[in-house]
Amino acid sequence: MQNDIMLDALNVSKAFGKKTALSDFSLSIPKGTVYGLLGPNGAGKTTFIRIINQITMPDTGSVFLDGEKLNPTHIARIGYMPEERGLYKNMKVGEQAIYLAQLKGLSHAEAVQKLKYWFDKLDIGDWWNKKLSELSKGMGQKIQFIVTVLHEPDLLIFDEPFSGFDPINANLIRDEILELKEKGSTIIFSTHRMESVEEMCDYVALINNSKKVLDGPIHEVRNRFKEGRYHVKMIVNQSDKLQELIDRFKVQDIKRQNGIVSFYVFTDDRHTNEMIQQLIQTGIVKEFTEEIPTMNQVFINAVKDTL
Repeated sequence: MQNDIMLDALNVSKAFGKKTALSDFSLSIPKGTVYGLLGPNGAGKTTFIRIINQITMPDTGSVFLDGEKLNPTHIARIGYMPEERGLYKNMKVGEQAIYLAQLKGLSHAEAVQKLKYWFDKLDIGDWWNKKLSELSKGMGQKIQFIVTVLHEPDLLIFDEPFSGFDPINANLIRDEILELKEKGSTIIFSTHRMESVEEMCDYVALINNSKKVLDGPIHEVRNRFKEGRYHVKMIVNQSDKLQELIDRFKVQDIKRQNGIVSFYVFTDDRHTNEMIQQLIQTGIVKEFTEEIPTMNQVFINAVKDTL
């Protein structure tokens, strides 16, 4: 195994009865990155996460953590925040946070010290003696986040971490996740919020119908789906040259306002320079922007391609 890879899954398959949850699934997650795990409901994401956490085992294939085949000792090196939260509603927040920290190998004193740091950092110190049932869903999410990261695991797995948060607290947790990355944690990030994927992820993988559809650095994945579409705003000095452009290239949505002509023009990489020369001959180019598809568009198009 490469020493710059935190998690390596090799040809992992898992079935539940006649239902195939993962089929010959392979994935390599570099250390110190945020890796987006995407896919429709039922695609296989949760099964893969449960295999990493050794809640279930693969039927075939292997998973390696930091070069070692996954084994029970690795549980202490992993932090998992599931979409369905697992806190005890009638137990005091401080007591259960200490209990869960000790399950991850911290002593009572270490747990109290680290909890104080996080409770102060997230400004929730007065929640210590409250029961979870007394808190809002968003407040409970903060507690879940703290007990996930408290033991400073090498690998963090967040499944829909912003569920239940208002925009302010979602931004707060986003910043905390990115800070953990900067400190060296490797993060698997599973979500349906594509804007969060674009903001946070270095790499992405898309699973559909139990199989990996695509993976790679996020900018490369988005570039794979680009259509050669450019948005242009310009002052036209030569109308005949604009007509030549329209005749030579696919042009859409021409609009004129206050002396500015805006439109979309399509070309492939082989003819981009030719198109730029045509634009320069036509007039003064004020804006020239290639449109790269969003992750939401990539997600939709990639899933359609597998149907």
